Amino acid sequence: MTLLPHNQPKPKYDIALIGGGIMSATLATLLHEFEPTLDIAIFERLGSFAQESSGAWNNAGTGHSAFCELNYTPEQEDGSIDISKAEKIAQQFEVSKQFWAYLADKNYIDEPKDFITSCPHMSLVFGEKDADFLQKRHTALTKSHLFKGMEFSMNHEKISEWIPLIMSRRKSNEVIAATKMNIGTDVNFGTLTQKMAHHLLETSSVEVFLYHEVKDIDPREEGDWELDIKDRMHSHRQQILADFVFIGAGGYALPLLESSDIEESDGYGGFPVSGEWLVSYNKELIEKHHAKVYTQASVDAPPMSVPHLDLRVIDGKKALLFGPFAGFSTKFLKEGSYLDLPESVNFKNIRSLFGAWWHNLPLTSYLIRQVAMTKFQRMAHLREFVKDARDEDWEVKVAGQRVQIIKKDAVDGGKLEFGTEVVVNKRRNIASLLGASPGASTSVQAMITVLEKCFPEKMQGEWRNKLLEIIPSYGQNLSENPELTEKIRNYTKEKLELEY
Repeated sequence: MTLLPHNQPKPKYDIALIGGGIMSATLATLLHEFEPTLDIAIFERLGSFAQESSGAWNNAGTGHSAFCELNYTPEQEDGSIDISKAEKIAQQFEVSKQFWAYLADKNYIDEPKDFITSCPHMSLVFGEKDADFLQKRHTALTKSHLFKGMEFSMNHEKISEWIPLIMSRRKSNEVIAATKMNIGTDVNFGTLTQKMAHHLLETSSVEVFLYHEVKDIDPREEGDWELDIKDRMHSHRQQILADFVFIGAGGYALPLLESSDIEESDGYGGFPVSGEWLVSYNKELIEKHHAKVYTQASVDAPPMSVPHLDLRVIDGKKALLFGPFAGFSTKFLKEGSYLDLPESVNFKNIRSLFGAWWHNLPLTSYLIRQVAMTKFQRMAHLREFVKDARDEDWEVKVAGQRVQIIKKDAVDGGKLEFGTEVVVNKRRNIASLLGASPGASTSVQAMITVLEKCFPEKMQGEWRNKLLEIIPSYGQNLSENPELTEKIRNYTKEKLELEY
């Protein structure tokens, strides 16, 4: 889908959104639904939407619902399983599905199967200790109706029915345990973002400027913002004004946030992590694997490096994906500069950066080992999943670039955060999204959080009825409401044409 930008930005906008990914597209769509008269502009430095973290091959495409991600359910010191984060993320993905279902129902986007397909989510572990953990996790999760229907098995025959490719040539005495949730999904966030962008361009007043890079954000005495924008096609610079700014620029959000000089940005740093996948298009293998299968991360590995073997459906074509293998680059974006990391260091965050590095030396060592891995070594990891994997069936594909948050910490100087965070100034007229996981899956909740923090009166006032039309469960706790959960899931299943 080719998107044509408007000719030239106007001098002033009500809302300026930086970045053409899933976050900005979601926020622009919500704002336009709430108040169609708002003057909104989106600035994207590349030639199309969803070319960085939202791109299909730049993320795993897992509709993160906490069905299979073991790091969302930590084991406590007393042996109990904490499911609070899992319940939170499961509810956030239900919010995303409601928003997408609304877009489909209004015919703002067509053919939901282009971007979302049903795909069981599974957890798989090896050995007595991890099998015991998985069983306790299953017991804890299934007490919540959000995880109703989750199956658990240690029976080789049963697990072979679920994932024959992985179970082939397994020894009968090998201890294996698995859980399975049939209502999991595979999501092409790139296609979804493109569909939303097409709707904004064709049927809304939102203006989109491709090949336009925001270089600087400066506060004005009047209280609004001046954005320095470079037209990368014509090497032209201009300044525009905006009453409200959202920075949804992926890894590049951090330096833009720092350029705004708001005190809330003090102490933040970024730790860039890249990745690679092993990918197979072999139809014989694909026929034997219809699931996303996550296992435990290795010691010292960051959460986004949890090994998983996934079915992917991208542009109607099926593939298998294994990884990710972590890497390191000083770029903050896949299409960024190697100077991004060094140029982000300043007096306000150097203590945070050093503290985070010093207290995460094992992570640094892990990344060095990962970067040095050959395809032969990566295939050896894959063979822990697929015993008879052949080199010729798999190719290496570069994944997207992520920037993990580094925050000030009174004890250690700085600490590494692996979630996402919304940063808002005191005047509530600039907001930025920092971090990575679970990212795109919870984009709708993240943007609602931005709106709640920046426009609280409108969210509780004139925008509320429209919000409830878009997100029927808004303001309610699905974990405490089985009837509403079932109603919502049936609604989104129908509108998004899911099959489970």
